[in-house]
Amino acid sequence: MRKLNGIRLKHRKNTENSQTVEMPLPSKVRIPMSMHMGAPCQPLVKAGDMVTVGQKIGETDVPFSVPVHSGVSGKVTAVTDYRTAMGAVCKAVEIETDGLQTVSEEVKQPAVTDKESFIKAVRESGSCGLGGAGFPTHIKLNPKQQIDTLIINAAECEPYITADYREMIECPDDIIGGINLVKSMLGIKMAKLAIEANKPEAIKNFTEMAKNDDTIDIVTLPSSYPQGAEKVIIYNSTGRIVKEGELPADQGVIVINISTVGFLYRYFQTGMPLVTRRLTVDGNAVGEPKNVRVVIGTSFREVMEFCKTDMESVKKLIGGGPMMGMSIPDVDMPVVKTSNALLAIKTYDERKTSACIRCGRCVRVCPMGLMPADIDRAYKIKNIEELKTLKVMLCMNCGSCTYVCPANRKLAETNQLAKALIPRK
Repeated sequence: MRKLNGIRLKHRKNTENSQTVEMPLPSKVRIPMSMHMGAPCQPLVKAGDMVTVGQKIGETDVPFSVPVHSGVSGKVTAVTDYRTAMGAVCKAVEIETDGLQTVSEEVKQPAVTDKESFIKAVRESGSCGLGGAGFPTHIKLNPKQQIDTLIINAAECEPYITADYREMIECPDDIIGGINLVKSMLGIKMAKLAIEANKPEAIKNFTEMAKNDDTIDIVTLPSSYPQGAEKVIIYNSTGRIVKEGELPADQGVIVINISTVGFLYRYFQTGMPLVTRRLTVDGNAVGEPKNVRVVIGTSFREVMEFCKTDMESVKKLIGGGPMMGMSIPDVDMPVVKTSNALLAIKTYDERKTSACIRCGRCVRVCPMGLMPADIDRAYKIKNIEELKTLKVMLCMNCGSCTYVCPANRKLAETNQLAKALIPRK
């Protein structure tokens, strides 16, 4: 089967053999009420309240959202306004830790008897997509369409990031347990664990673990970017095409990140909600690159200092990978549910943009077969009908076009702005 287009990147998986280390408990945490795709929560606590580990501290009655829990025990010192990296404003709960890590009485193994109770429990876990997008897991696992294939996204195709890889190496039983749990509760017949070829140890381990289970297929994907993008991994694993305006469920598929499925298994064993994250910390300003388990709400500054980062030399801090990650405007912003990497860079040059030379490189690498140069032109004259014709809504903002452009044009950024011009249904 022909694979979709993409680009070859230097993997720079410097921390792939770095076992996850537990970061010491911070003296305080700041936990935003919006850490995922969907409606923000409202705080359930106020200044002066005492909280415990796993206690629910934020909730909303909006279905497209998930609750927020505390990862520490201690005293609430403030409930403040907080501006997220996307520019939205929500509430944040600030907690002074007491160092005891007393576990909440709310933390109990969920009682699950059917699909409905399973989906309810998934929501109560606070789970959202841990690959970076943050889509509420309970919504993803409860589509109206009939699902026959579960794809576990273990590509982790961005340079530097190895957090998902360490999940595979350190918690393989949790992953297989999570896959079987989701399959049985949703009545899904087949699971495909899709792993990039640059992770041979993980491929070998899971192939051995699944050798007697014909409902779990280990799929080896080419090491190319953006192999982990949802539409790309669906096509490259199954041959199915998710068309414009469709969801993966319309093609009978659910895609779930490998760290998400591992977390779900642990949650259904212990009842402990999503209150910590494994992050890869790397970059040429970091003295000790490593994978770190961090309590959600810990400041990026503390994480970087734990990894011996030369803070004075940092010119750019990126949350996520270098291709699709976001620039962090404030080093004191907290780790959130969707955090999977921190890259601290001490050399950063803004390249000058020149005129398009019509070389066609952007077209050749686009996984969706789009024409970024033409989209760029249509955007400049605000031709909405032309943008629709050029299928700009299929753009996943992977950045491949920008990466290969010899004129250093910000094509992926323009695509994102162009999508904002088209009215949503």
